[in-house]
Amino acid sequence: MGEEDISNDSKSSCGCEDGTVEAPAAAAPKENGRAADPRLQAISDAIRVVPHFPKPGIMFNDITALLLRPAVFKDAVDMFVERYRGMRIAAVAGIEARGFIFGPAIALAIGAKFIPLRKPKKLPGEVISETYILEYGTDCLEMHVGATEPGERVVVVDDLVATGGTLCAAIKLLERAGADVVECACLIGLPKYKNFYKLNGKPVYILVESRK
Repeated sequence: MGEEDISNDSKSSCGCEDGTVEAPAAAAPKENGRAADPRLQAISDAIRVVPHFPKPGIMFNDITALLLRPAVFKDAVDMFVERYRGMRIAAVAGIEARGFIFGPAIALAIGAKFIPLRKPKKLPGEVISETYILEYGTDCLEMHVGATEPGERVVVVDDLVATGGTLCAAIKLLERAGADVVECACLIGLPKYKNFYKLNGKPVYILVESRK
């Protein structure tokens, strides 16, 4: 679920909104004023916008429609792979649950391991946890002890970044284990995340922007 759980629309203080964006429809960005990669428009067009889900006023960006189009799904994965290949990335950490869709494919393609960051009581064995604050409570991410080694270069993957709270928690969790978090990568992000907006000092890379 990461920044997004369809059934949970609560926001965090440092920034995450689970799976939802207030009044957004995905839009392909331009990069540094230049024409964007032509694949981005197809990716943007493949994301279905569901009005008033899971509550009135929310425009939910549904990536499952993109997953039904193999060529576009492959383009999205390929764009992340092209970015991170050659960057000495040792691990890709995916945030439950939709980070599990893109993360393993990216990890395999660049020869990195995949680390699942899960909600509480989902991982067997010894775990390390990071709790973060939501508007109406708290949530938590967990990772297996020993999943990453000190100094390993890690990319955090999720499908959507809205306020950023879940990504902040993921960064803190990995850094507590000694990892070097290089960047956060998301399919969709609010417009403020273009041009490498930073969370906890780490750049956020998005493929397509949401728009009002």
